[in-house]
Amino acid sequence: MEHVEYVYTVGMTDEAVREHLERVDTGILALAADGDAYAIPVAHHYDAGSLYVRLSTDGSSTKLSYLEETETACFTLYDVDESGDSWSIVVTGPLRKLTGRERTQFDEAAVNESFLELRIFDEDVAAVDLEIFELESESITGRQTGD
Repeated sequence: MEHVEYVYTVGMTDEAVREHLERVDTGILALAADGDAYAIPVAHHYDAGSLYVRLSTDGSSTKLSYLEETETACFTLYDVDESGDSWSIVVTGPLRKLTGRERTQFDEAAVNESFLELRIFDEDVAAVDLEIFELESESITGRQTGD
């Protein structure tokens, strides 16, 4: 390690973690099934300590099949600016599909207000269904470049 460049990182305050979770629109959701990993960029919404992810499917979703097998999901947000300063947040826990009254709180207007515009990839828009999941945070770790 004598010739490897490095930068020290330090833990982020709870307030800094919350600000990034509220400000940033997307992150990487990692799922696993039968020893195989599957990680995808997804839109998220953070409100009052709850982290929600919006997933879409046209009935043949790889992510939803992995989600069914995942006991503990991992959600990662990060950024590195032009000067090299960086931060990252890793949230782990089970994903729980919203149903009933919880789901109705995310009607189309609330989805549009809470999440980045939906990205559609070669699917018929009329055939796409949205699901909202809460990542029940068991751990949240925030790191940032130290001074």
